[in-house]
Amino acid sequence: MMRLLKFLLFVVFVAALVAGGFGYGRWYSTRTAVAKDNRKPTYYVDPMHTWYKSDKPGIAPDCGMKLVPVYPDGSQGASDAAPADNSVRTAAEQQQLIGVRYETAAWSNPTDSLHAVGRVMADETRMTRVQARTDGWIDTVVADFTGKFIAKGEPLLTYYSPELHASEQEFLLAIKAVAAMQASSMHDSAANSHALVEASRKRLELLRMTPAQIDEVERTEKPLASITLFAPASGFITARNAFPGQKFTPETELYTLADLSQVWVIADVFEADAARVHVGQTARISFPGGGGTLTAKVAYIQPQVDPATRTLKVRFVMPNPGALKPDMYADVELESGGTRRLMVPAEAVLDAGTSKTMFFDSGNGHFEPRTVETGERLGERVEILSGLKAGERYAASGVFLLNSDSQMKAGTK
Repeated sequence: MMRLLKFLLFVVFVAALVAGGFGYGRWYSTRTAVAKDNRKPTYYVDPMHTWYKSDKPGIAPDCGMKLVPVYPDGSQGASDAAPADNSVRTAAEQQQLIGVRYETAAWSNPTDSLHAVGRVMADETRMTRVQARTDGWIDTVVADFTGKFIAKGEPLLTYYSPELHASEQEFLLAIKAVAAMQASSMHDSAANSHALVEASRKRLELLRMTPAQIDEVERTEKPLASITLFAPASGFITARNAFPGQKFTPETELYTLADLSQVWVIADVFEADAARVHVGQTARISFPGGGGTLTAKVAYIQPQVDPATRTLKVRFVMPNPGALKPDMYADVELESGGTRRLMVPAEAVLDAGTSKTMFFDSGNGHFEPRTVETGERLGERVEILSGLKAGERYAASGVFLLNSDSQMKAGTK
């Protein structure tokens, strides 16, 4: 019994010594750490390259790690902040080996160019379709080939129309009726005769007889058997359906004239780039077939995507210096961007499909993976919508290998 009591007393004594020693150790280490932290550093060094020294805290220029304080007794301090639980640490030599490069996030106003293939077309608002307003037969054709330039007022063809011939005779009868009523005392009938002449003249005008032709009918007192059809506008003949001896109706399009002093350029923009194009946007347009480089603005965007090519038709309107011909190819360079954005190199973002990750500098070789949301891509840089703040340092390259280290670390937990 006495032996058991002595053994229990010995165990209690040993436990008291251990507890006292542990408590003293924690108290002493805390006092030492506090005293050490309160000391003024002599200088700061790069923890990976101790030959680099600085008289103030900061970031090492070669590896991007935070500088560590060195105290008068030669001891070094700890890092300023503890790394995140999910961070991965990579030594400076390994960073150089995998090509890690740092950048600091900053706002910018980037611009980019969007290239598209275009084609010159005639301005549809400057197209003229020539038709007669009666039935008839063509006698002679003056404008006799496609591509010929016709000035406004030049003759196109001559034709005979029974309807127009009958209207001319009615006009002459109305004139004779006015002359017969001049000596009559029936003033109301004379006034009606004048109204009939004006109505007959107006009918001939509506049937596209010119004032000179109508005056000739009145002067000669004979209807014109062959009527000349004149060009209502200037332009190149792009379509011709007029031949000698041909019968025509009011629905027949005898000619199509295109005024090419102003042309359209229709560019095909891929569906994926449709959001980058807007009305009023400036573009530089060059022509491999000649015509130099011109500047134009987007005038109209078609509301439908071509289902065969998955492209959007974008229209530009520009004056023709003379060298542009319909169906010529054009190289269209659209200027896009210009708004204030946070842009990073595209290789700084690890795209896993469902998520996008960047690695941020936590100091002393530690990288913190963080999910970000991306926006528009301009060239080799991509816009960051969330997950990044201006002034933060991040790994601009080598993120694939950093991600591999991060996955390995997560797998060992």
